[in-house]
Amino acid sequence: MKRRDFMGKMGLGVATAGLAGPMMAGKVLAEEKPITWKLATSWPPQFPILQESTVRMAKNIETMTGGRLKMDVYAANELVGALEVFDAVSHGVIQSGSTAPYFYADKTPEAQFFSDYPFGMTNRGKLAWLYCGGGMELFREMYEPHNLYPFVMLTTGTQMGGWFRKEIRSLADLKGLKMRIPGIPGKVLKRAGVSVIHIPGRDVIISMKQGALDAAEWAAPAYDAALDLQGAANYYYYPGWHEPATTVAFIVNSDSWKALPDDLKMCVEMACSESTTWTLATADAQNGAVLKSLLEKYKIKLRKFPDDVLRELRRLTDEVMEEEASKNPKFRKVYDSLKKFQASFNEWMEASEWAYIDAVRKQSF
Repeated sequence: MKRRDFMGKMGLGVATAGLAGPMMAGKVLAEEKPITWKLATSWPPQFPILQESTVRMAKNIETMTGGRLKMDVYAANELVGALEVFDAVSHGVIQSGSTAPYFYADKTPEAQFFSDYPFGMTNRGKLAWLYCGGGMELFREMYEPHNLYPFVMLTTGTQMGGWFRKEIRSLADLKGLKMRIPGIPGKVLKRAGVSVIHIPGRDVIISMKQGALDAAEWAAPAYDAALDLQGAANYYYYPGWHEPATTVAFIVNSDSWKALPDDLKMCVEMACSESTTWTLATADAQNGAVLKSLLEKYKIKLRKFPDDVLRELRRLTDEVMEEEASKNPKFRKVYDSLKKFQASFNEWMEASEWAYIDAVRKQSF
């Protein structure tokens, strides 16, 4: 056989072999039955950013997987209650959910850190700890006994301090207030004399208008205005001492997660990471304009918590944290990890972002 004929036949064989893989893979994908998950959330229907990001993420996953993984998204109470998402996913009633870990502090006290904790790190530090400081490994370790595999899918950034129907001039003004605030911050405020009430976001505005609540925290201007909190209270406080970098979880039933092919798992993970970036960017893009509208259109009074109030809340936070850690080894494990990471992170911030912000604020430009 001539060399040219031989090489030609060899080339055809190589080309055919090269096509065989994609063609066979395409045939497998074409014959593969799409996987459909039910995804329940803790958020009201069509609620900006929170529910919006969940629907958006589900669409992105379907696009990334070529339709091999689809998610039917249900808002709070359309399938399960706003505070029932954890149990529904854990028990396999549904495959996945979007919710905040601190909503379930009674079930997993140690998982509250994966929403947020008082006087913690801001968004940069929180995400650095989660992705590069062992945070996600701890999150999954804490949720494993509950048959859950978690991701971070949303971050609000630093929140506001909350809405109050009266001005807070001192610690005495906190005593006796009925306030909606979940998790560890609720325990801190309870120690300061506040009557803490935990209800879903959609019920906050009704409770405020009916006088069942004197105060409530939700998130930041873009989120709060969507809940119409400006129609129930006149005083809007900052800083958000209780939630400097709140994150929301996407939780998956462990059995459902293990059944996914590896490439679909990667698509879910990447979609969650993209959603985290998108939610923070979206909120930051909107918060300034919404805050301006609250102050000018609705005549809301923007106030800073007095320094002595913040100092006392910081002291009470340290007290509560140590008490919780002393009775719960899992809580201690996560708390110690965060404290160690935060100490190093704060040193870096002192020489970088904080120093820059301090310098710029003192200039006229």
